Amino acid sequence: QVQLVESGGGLVQAGDSLSVSCAASGRTLSYFPMGWFRQAPGKEREFVAGISSRGSDTVVATSVKGRFTTFRDNAKNSVSLHMNSLKPEDTAIYYCAIRTSGHISGRVYYDAPEYDYWGQGTQVTVSS
Repeated sequence: QVQLVESGGGLVQAGDSLSVSCAASGRTLSYFPMGWFRQAPGKEREFVAGISSRGSDTVVATSVKGRFTTFRDNAKNSVSLHMNSLKPEDTAIYYCAIRTSGHISGRVYYDAPEYDYWGQGTQVTVSS
């Protein structure tokens, strides 16, 4: 069993930066692919960023490319999503997820069903 807990969300203004983190218990995160997804009101959950096992590869969605990055902090057994130049359309609940079932080393997973455990989400609100 894995428990993921996001933290760091909040209310910011357009153009600000914000980081959200995902801490885990029950697994060493660095061994597994991780993903960040978000869901805005009335919209489907969408992929934001992903990181392969051991952090060798990262991918971000086109909508956040150049503004968002994701990285591991193995000492804290956590993964973070750093968001720059935030826009009102980035407003959503942000979720982290982990794939603990079989995976390919170096591969980033984009689809929500490919992940096995999810955090409870943290709200990010960007005002204009």
